[in-house]
Amino acid sequence: MNTGKFLPLMLVPLAGLPAKNLLATDQRPNIILFMVDDMGWQDTSLPFWKEKTALNERYHTPHMERLAAQGMMFTQAYACSVSSPTRVSLMTGMNAARHHVTNWTLEKNKSTDRKSDVLEFPEWNVNGICQVPGIPHTYEVTSLTQLLKNSGYHTIHCGKAHWGAIDTPGENPHHFGFEVNIAGHAGGGVASYLGEENYGNRTDGTPSPHQAVPGLDKYWGTETFVTEALTREALKALDKAKNLGQPFYLYMSHYAIHIPIDRDKRFYQRYMDAGLSEKEAAYAALIEGMDKSLGDLMNWLEQNGLEDNTIVIFMSDNGGFSTDTRWRDAPLHTQNAPLNSGKGSAYEGGIREPMIVKWPGKVKPGTQCNQYVIIEDFFPTLLDMAQVKKRRTLQPIDGISFVPLLEGRSANNATRNLYWNYPNLWGNEGPGIGSTCTVRSGDWKLIYYYETGQKELFHLTEDIGETTNRAAQYPRLVRQLSQELGHFLRSAEAQRPLWKATGQPCPWPDER
Repeated sequence: MNTGKFLPLMLVPLAGLPAKNLLATDQRPNIILFMVDDMGWQDTSLPFWKEKTALNERYHTPHMERLAAQGMMFTQAYACSVSSPTRVSLMTGMNAARHHVTNWTLEKNKSTDRKSDVLEFPEWNVNGICQVPGIPHTYEVTSLTQLLKNSGYHTIHCGKAHWGAIDTPGENPHHFGFEVNIAGHAGGGVASYLGEENYGNRTDGTPSPHQAVPGLDKYWGTETFVTEALTREALKALDKAKNLGQPFYLYMSHYAIHIPIDRDKRFYQRYMDAGLSEKEAAYAALIEGMDKSLGDLMNWLEQNGLEDNTIVIFMSDNGGFSTDTRWRDAPLHTQNAPLNSGKGSAYEGGIREPMIVKWPGKVKPGTQCNQYVIIEDFFPTLLDMAQVKKRRTLQPIDGISFVPLLEGRSANNATRNLYWNYPNLWGNEGPGIGSTCTVRSGDWKLIYYYETGQKELFHLTEDIGETTNRAAQYPRLVRQLSQELGHFLRSAEAQRPLWKATGQPCPWPDER
């Protein structure tokens, strides 16, 4: 087990060369990965489509626009439809079908699947990932952060972790190679964004909820929104990092813009004045507060002369929370139009994310990439960016580096297939929500529903909203994609649900 007491490889002196001189020669880029929670593709004033929409006009994200002007926008960046699978794929380079953390994690040995009268869900890795063997319902891995740390990077975690359940090794970011951990734990959301409510922590002797944000006690009782508190602490960590003589990796992982939709007073009135409902205004203020954090980090880089040697990457972990159809009289705070559905769904609204990469000297400013990438690609990409040569891992890697796309070189991303497996049932109801597996191949996307055997085929270039199922029109293509999807799932040792009535597994997509 890593105790954190050994020195990074770059600190080990070579014969006749002091360690401090070694550090002085390490001019590799700093990396900031700015991850947002539950941010939909349209939750920004920056359009990731061919035209601006009413939603782009609603929100105010000037620093996302600023970052895009300095870097490359990805119009077809994909994650998983819920949080933990995405974050585990980022940390491991594995597709969720392989690592089996296919739903969100929280309590040890407890599934978060919604109940089904028809399906029995597989024994997925409810405890997440870990760095040691022998922990039940986990996948033992070598993390992205550990490899960065071993190569000489100073590693900082700030905000949401959500890689492992409570009372398992995976709940603690330190266990994955983060030297600094600010407010990261097993919880996947916040009990409260408000300093006035101590971010959900109780002081009356009763247990705090699992989602109470730890480690920000100095802001309790103040009017400091949690997004701002995390940003201030991240900047303090960067102030220290700049003096260490080694490149840094900051995983700035905001709890925003996950529910609850608390009001950020700094920005709320702007949206009320614009005529939004109270809930919509609060959500828009959450987004603008997140954007301010991005701007604060970019300002810090400029003020400290590090702008030209720091990569900044913007990404979200799943689509916007807009799918629950059980409460039809309750106003939704967001939508993902023109994409269909949202978080938890196999439709584009659940998995397509806003993504921007700024890499000075490598990425041409103000550019756009229309080839698709997926979250497990971040693992080899960041290692390429950091020039990490030693990459021996416990787990196989599914991701493909998108550095060639960033540098404008040709790559095979245009012809590869992307895969998703969600043999679970998320907590809400809505379009495209169910126990599904999915393949994207070029312009085409096939979704297979384990429970019903239904197959949906969409041409995304012509039908980005996935409104027209073309499965009956193209039966040969359905068979082909079903075979490719079935082959991948078997090769990844993917899981599938079982029929409650018989105890038998549901057929693979190429068996129906």
